[in-house]
Amino acid sequence: MEFPILATQPRPAAGSRASHKLRAKGLIPAVVYGHKEATVAVALPQVELQTALRHHARVVELRLDGKTETAVIQEIQYDHLGNDVLHIDLKRVSRDERIVVTVKIELKGVPAGLGHGHILQQPLHELEIECPALAIPESIRVNITDLKPQQPIHVSDLTLPEGIKAMNAPDLVVVQLAAVVAEAEAPVAAVAEPGAAEGTEPEIVGRRVAKEEGEE
Repeated sequence: MEFPILATQPRPAAGSRASHKLRAKGLIPAVVYGHKEATVAVALPQVELQTALRHHARVVELRLDGKTETAVIQEIQYDHLGNDVLHIDLKRVSRDERIVVTVKIELKGVPAGLGHGHILQQPLHELEIECPALAIPESIRVNITDLKPQQPIHVSDLTLPEGIKAMNAPDLVVVQLAAVVAEAEAPVAAVAEPGAAEGTEPEIVGRRVAKEEGEE
């Protein structure tokens, strides 16, 4: 299996000023760690890295200190607009090991009951999985065409590719059709009769009848 190859350069200086200078030269600051080896600060070519990210690469080959190492893209730091990569963390992996990573959940289809007094709720947007290091899926797809009210899809209901295991709690709700709850109407305040004085004791029907009989 072939993965994007990224040539690395030593990055002796640290700090935001040094990182800014690197990015001005078309390089991205990065660290490589894992496998009980020393953490190494490096710089990666921006163009090649962005190409790999556009193709949703999760595993790359690094040319580091005269040798090639396989690494998983563990964390990416973007600017405040979410466009430019500021920093990237890479974790060394072996081709035959299993790792734990987080992948997004992608919904497919439209439930028949959607819009008929029900709304779609997705409490879980990412799934933590254990999988072979060289077989990380781009996403976990969930078909919701047959999703019905009161029948949520849990983590235990997901159909995962062969060799992949979900690490989240099995009873976690991934997606569901929830009924729209109408707002309760505000109680209507009683309207006093015109001319009624504040603090006047309300007249009881029985008392009024007795009073009229006494006047006769």
